[in-house]
Amino acid sequence: MGPLSPARTLRLWGPRSLGVALGVFMTIDAPHLLFPILLPGPQLRQPSAPSLRPALPSCAPRQRLVFLKTHKSGSSSVLSLLHRYGDRHGLRFALPARYQFGYPRLFQASRVKGYQPQTGGTQIPFHILCHHMRFNLKEVLQVMPSDSFFFSIVRDPAALARSAFSYYKSTSSAFRKSPSLAAFLANPRAFYRPGARGDHYARNLLWFDFGLPFPPEKRAKRGSLHPPRDPDPRQLQVQVLPSGAGPRAQTLNPNALIHPVSTVADHHSQISSPASFDLGSSSFIQWGLAWLDSVFDLVMVAEYFDESLVLLADALCWGLDDVVGFMHNAQAGRKQGLSTVSNSGLIAEDRQLTARARAWNNLDWALYVHFNRSLWARIEKYGQRRLQTAVAELRARREALAKHCLAGGEASDPKYITDRRFRPFQFGSAKVLGYILRSGLSPQDQEECERLATPELQYKDKLDAKQFPPTVSLPLKTSRPLSP
Repeated sequence: MGPLSPARTLRLWGPRSLGVALGVFMTIDAPHLLFPILLPGPQLRQPSAPSLRPALPSCAPRQRLVFLKTHKSGSSSVLSLLHRYGDRHGLRFALPARYQFGYPRLFQASRVKGYQPQTGGTQIPFHILCHHMRFNLKEVLQVMPSDSFFFSIVRDPAALARSAFSYYKSTSSAFRKSPSLAAFLANPRAFYRPGARGDHYARNLLWFDFGLPFPPEKRAKRGSLHPPRDPDPRQLQVQVLPSGAGPRAQTLNPNALIHPVSTVADHHSQISSPASFDLGSSSFIQWGLAWLDSVFDLVMVAEYFDESLVLLADALCWGLDDVVGFMHNAQAGRKQGLSTVSNSGLIAEDRQLTARARAWNNLDWALYVHFNRSLWARIEKYGQRRLQTAVAELRARREALAKHCLAGGEASDPKYITDRRFRPFQFGSAKVLGYILRSGLSPQDQEECERLATPELQYKDKLDAKQFPPTVSLPLKTSRPLSP
């Protein structure tokens, strides 16, 4: 590999060293603007903007991909399309020995099956890294080239909290002790203990998955009977527009969730390291967001899933069919797809729960606001009318595939799925839906429909067997012929 460009070199820096190097962050005090103004120093690499491709693309498809699979954010559906694309094109996956890369510990290159540190031998290159991990850039770059396309997905923390509470109730000690999500969010510190087993699922799960550092929890002053205060949920009742509503979705107000706290020394505000920031400090949050912007080429938004898929296909120079697929790991009783948690139409109790969830998960809310805005900035460059046309075509193709491939043309209750190849792993209190294929498909259609319907665990096993075929021991030679 030749010398790295300044932008690629920047990726080699971890969050702590980058935060120190960037110096002081300043913010524009306006309700519709919140972005860092950097003092002279290293410039962050900006995510590539979508290009207006001609009908016959002149670009080459991107096939070196790093996908950070965040939890409960629609990431299993993205993983499914990566599995299919890589399988169809004979790409090599960086696979975990089991199903995750040592999560919740930070990713380590040594956990990649078949990875061999450079010791003079030739390392077979990997094309796609996409299974659950806690992001660790330095170790990722031991496995994947620095010019890989890095992307991920985020979800409104209010919707994520509802899904996580149902799915991880038996895993998180905080959730397990709480009778309901409403009871938990009404007084989360009665149940939540930082560092307790599984409690990373209970607060700022996206921030955790992105591998960003957490400052020490604020503690009550000695002698005080009152716990530390979290952001005021009344400040977080903001409007999130439904999918396809246009750029007004940018009206999320980031100033409603962060409370600037200056670190003052000799009467000058300064930032020395992430650990010096307050948990809700704008400096700390903006530092983390700026670092993510320097690393990730695209961050999808679950509430605008189809719009995000179109932008992903454009950025990768893929065809629309490459990103058409079915929803995976969806829970029964919820609408297929990922809809927005909107304040309009919600009863007062739901609005209160939404506000409290966003306040409790304030770092995740900052992530969501930031990447929601960046997504709509990309949409503006792509063209809204052009996007609407592509989204309509994508949905039409998905519907046609469902009618052609699936019994009943939709997802099925797992109790009716008798073929273990297509029965999704069941975990948590809610049923996870899966798919039953129609009978009578042609061999070619059967193969493609199986790719579309195969759950993530079974597909990972399929890819594992393909990349690491089991060795067959040959019978020992004998002087006499073996009896039949």
